[in-house]
Amino acid sequence: MRHLIATAALALLATTTTMNAMEKKIIRISTEQTDLVLQVAENGRLYQSYLGEKLLNEADLQELSWDVHAASDGSVTRRGWEVYSGSGNEEYFEPALAVTHNDGNPSTWLYYVSSSSHAVEGGTQTDIVLRDDKYPVEVTLHYVAYPKENVIKTWSDISHQEKKPLVLSTYASTMLYFNRPSYYLTEFSSDWAKEAQMSSQQLQFGKKVIDTKLGSRAAMHTHPFFIVGLNQPAHEQQGEVLMGTLAWTGNFRFIFEVDNVGNLRVIPGINPYASAYKLKRGEVFTTPEFIFTLSTNGTGQGSRNLQAWARNYQLKDGKGSRLTLLNNWENTGFNFNQDILAKLMKEAKDLGVDMFLLDDGWFGNKYPRKDDRAGLGDWEVTHDKLPGGIRALTEAAQEAGVKFGLWIEPEMVNPKSELFEKHPEWVIHYPNRDTYYYRNQLVLDLSNPVVQDYVYGIVDKLLTENPDIAYFKWDCNSPITNIYSPYLKEEQGQLYIDHVRGVYNVLKRVKENYPNVPMMLCSGGGARCDYEALKYFTEFWCSDNTDPVERIYIQWGFSQFFPAKAMCAHVTSWNRAASVKFRTDVASMCKLGFDMGLKDLSADDLLYCQRAVANWKRLQTVILDGTQYRLVSPYESNHMAVSYVSADCSKAVLFAYDIHPRYQEKLQTVRLQGLDPHKRYKVEEINLMPDSKSSLSANGKVFSGDYLMKVGINVFTFHSMQSRVVEFTEVE
Repeated sequence: MRHLIATAALALLATTTTMNAMEKKIIRISTEQTDLVLQVAENGRLYQSYLGEKLLNEADLQELSWDVHAASDGSVTRRGWEVYSGSGNEEYFEPALAVTHNDGNPSTWLYYVSSSSHAVEGGTQTDIVLRDDKYPVEVTLHYVAYPKENVIKTWSDISHQEKKPLVLSTYASTMLYFNRPSYYLTEFSSDWAKEAQMSSQQLQFGKKVIDTKLGSRAAMHTHPFFIVGLNQPAHEQQGEVLMGTLAWTGNFRFIFEVDNVGNLRVIPGINPYASAYKLKRGEVFTTPEFIFTLSTNGTGQGSRNLQAWARNYQLKDGKGSRLTLLNNWENTGFNFNQDILAKLMKEAKDLGVDMFLLDDGWFGNKYPRKDDRAGLGDWEVTHDKLPGGIRALTEAAQEAGVKFGLWIEPEMVNPKSELFEKHPEWVIHYPNRDTYYYRNQLVLDLSNPVVQDYVYGIVDKLLTENPDIAYFKWDCNSPITNIYSPYLKEEQGQLYIDHVRGVYNVLKRVKENYPNVPMMLCSGGGARCDYEALKYFTEFWCSDNTDPVERIYIQWGFSQFFPAKAMCAHVTSWNRAASVKFRTDVASMCKLGFDMGLKDLSADDLLYCQRAVANWKRLQTVILDGTQYRLVSPYESNHMAVSYVSADCSKAVLFAYDIHPRYQEKLQTVRLQGLDPHKRYKVEEINLMPDSKSSLSANGKVFSGDYLMKVGINVFTFHSMQSRVVEFTEVE
């Protein structure tokens, strides 16, 4: 009897679905520049009928249709371009969703049920409900369109009412389709000290997959963002490009599939590797947000779209200021004490920065943190090194006139620690195999709520006992190894996903209870760099590699998707062949910091740094909140140039770098962008060494914005590792 009732209900659902589909035939998701148009077909299923430059006439939407395929007998089928295609249907290509139902059936066919829209901060959210006609499985697609920034973010909710858990083996965030003559992918490969390295290739028939299986330090080998040039390789200033990024701190996967008729499917989502997820009845599986922009004016405009969107809506304190700092790591390593740190705080004040940041090595007593082999997990101050505790350090910072920040790595544990001795069951590790250690440490099992409480408690205790801590550098130096959760037991398919969710649970509590504490997202360098984590962090550490030449490429790569105020850059002693000026000027194009001993600097170098810090702080709102223009690529020349323009176009800052010029090569002028052509600007080179004068031919002169953008100025030289910082100020 129950079976008959269920069958009748499903039949009614199918009829209702078709009726609703006819009532809500077209769903338009729009920004000021882009249209994503979805259409409900006569079969009751939802298809993408358009994704491209915004259509000007509403009536034209009626002329759109989803892609179709001709069969060998000449008939036309409705295959292709389904918005959230399920496995086991009539499609032959990669699905967005793969479900194994209670009865073992691996097919899912989703039909349109309803849709609605409502206003959210900065835009409009559209929610579309789809449902299987044979099983009680429901998917809700969410889209938020930000008109001004020309950005769309999308994610999906998956749920069911089957009696027993069903198994999810694929769960993409969305699917996007393109029909162009050719496609060119730019990906961002990575490793320690070699982050955000850009390379491009043409996508041909078949699948190109970018994925990661590292668990926690997930973006160590490749980053969760990409660029697709449509009909031509991606170019900075012209052409149509898709720029997309996944807001997920764990394993991710991007599939780019060119089908048999030359259409491209882009499928972003969590990597389902070792993650067959048992979804309980009534539980909602929420996929990560996929954020994308479609630019018809090249990657430069696409980056500006994403950067503005991030500052306005996604990045923690995206509209606030940032703290300049002096870090002790490159100066002292683990070898410091209370007196040494107090002296460094005075150096920070003398330098002119806002804060002193104490890095690794301040904790552990039974197993003192003298190197990276012991102490992680034991977050008590080492008494013989810091007898006055954190309180003495915050007081010393106050006395010096700077703020105090602290390094932590709360998700990790050394086997040589009191925490591991007391709670080995809190650690991800195999019960019956030899343990493999990455960097002499293991990962705490954040799928376990008790462990989440412990990790949150580390931060809570530090801030409760030391409310003057003004900043955290939150590190994560190991991927997940020995992949087994004592807490999850038989449900190991949940580990990679539930662990990341556990990290977010901790970060949400920190943000809710300590909303005004800025934090740096670090992961052995730039192995964490996604927009979900950046809801809880004000900035991220791009790389442990602070060689200024290498940083030019790293910062260029990250700037494709992130604003300057989210990117930390420090002046260090890496590459001593480069001048302090060159090192500082490279760091100054992002959020500026220092990590070096000032006593090692000459008097002129110290004075230069002090003036450069003062200039950066004076121009912070232009650099961090201004509109960025990448003017000369290091991938295309032996030079690099980038500028920032204030919102009212009254001020601009140009950073120009000579990397390794060829002998007597032709030096191109740099033509600025984003200025007001009708305004006049005074040109002044800043960040000069003491007692030196500018050799810039345009220095002190006044030009129209039109001239500066069409003719430009000469800023490059024939000398290796030289730099110029040029300020443009509107004059009456």
